[in-house]
Amino acid sequence: MFSFAPLSALAQLKNQKVVVVTFGGGARDEETFAPAGQENIPNLLKTLFPQSTLYTQVVNRGILGHYVATASLATGVYETFNNFATVPPQNPTIFEYFRKDLKRPLNDAWVVAPSNGFNRIGESSNRSYGAGLGAGVILPKHLLQASLPTGSSTDYSHLLRDNYETPFYTPELAGNELQMQHLEQILKLSVNDFVHHALSLASPDELSVYIAKQLMRQMAPSLLWITLHDIDIAHSGAYSLYIDGIQRSDRLCAEIWKTIQAEPEYKDRTTMFILPDFGRDSDMDASGNGFQHHRTGDALSRTTWMMVLGPDTRQGIVIDRPIESVDLVPTIGARLGFDARFSQGKPLTEIA
Repeated sequence: MFSFAPLSALAQLKNQKVVVVTFGGGARDEETFAPAGQENIPNLLKTLFPQSTLYTQVVNRGILGHYVATASLATGVYETFNNFATVPPQNPTIFEYFRKDLKRPLNDAWVVAPSNGFNRIGESSNRSYGAGLGAGVILPKHLLQASLPTGSSTDYSHLLRDNYETPFYTPELAGNELQMQHLEQILKLSVNDFVHHALSLASPDELSVYIAKQLMRQMAPSLLWITLHDIDIAHSGAYSLYIDGIQRSDRLCAEIWKTIQAEPEYKDRTTMFILPDFGRDSDMDASGNGFQHHRTGDALSRTTWMMVLGPDTRQGIVIDRPIESVDLVPTIGARLGFDARFSQGKPLTEIA
């Protein structure tokens, strides 16, 4: 039987940390690890892979919508709610398992996510967990919007695009006062400095990584979840913009790993997981739109990859056996020492 008590003690002794980076928007193998796509991921391929264990077949059997799929990754259960509903996951999240089992404070678990509905992802509606046991959630686009002087949003429109799949969907988010508290008290940034720096950034994902790096420096959370989203511009139908999103995600993953190695609180004690939430449709399926969407449920839209780096992780190893996206949470649980008891997945033996 799998035992969590010794692992818990070991995790606390080593002060281990985990950073999860997901590609919200999905990326196909054709544009990433397949031979024709490798030119788009030089950092993943040449810098990060030699230090990692790479799973080449990560299957998502759930709903292929970005919020619901990310919630499934975060719970280890295939969630079934409407992707465009601003609701919490129904099952306990990784953040609640982590905080309840290991008795960790609120500031030790954070999510940095796109603002299209992700404000509820940090905490589930499960009565045994739920209220008060989730992660803090920072929505960089909402944070920027709340910081801007009246009438200046047009200067930042390239950073504020909220949803590529349904442009008319914008969830109602309240709480500018909370956003300012995040900015000034947690991130230690003045409004003027934040707004000025944002002008130098090219995309929403660059804004998210900027915020994540500030969070790492100021709070050093043991569990940090970052969802990138630029790739989802593929819904516009522009293949070049989709490739730009992949290339930027590749660069930002290397930047996050570099930050981990540069920060004393993270260096040599952090495991980083990188994975798309799912793939995108095949060009050969008449019922889909190829790279543009993820609606067919075919093998390309459901199958992607995961890269794992960190101490005690085997380097330059490729694992070709199929695994499921819901295996992520119990695998992290095995590493950090909590029991993902309601998860549908299993710890991955190669790295757990």
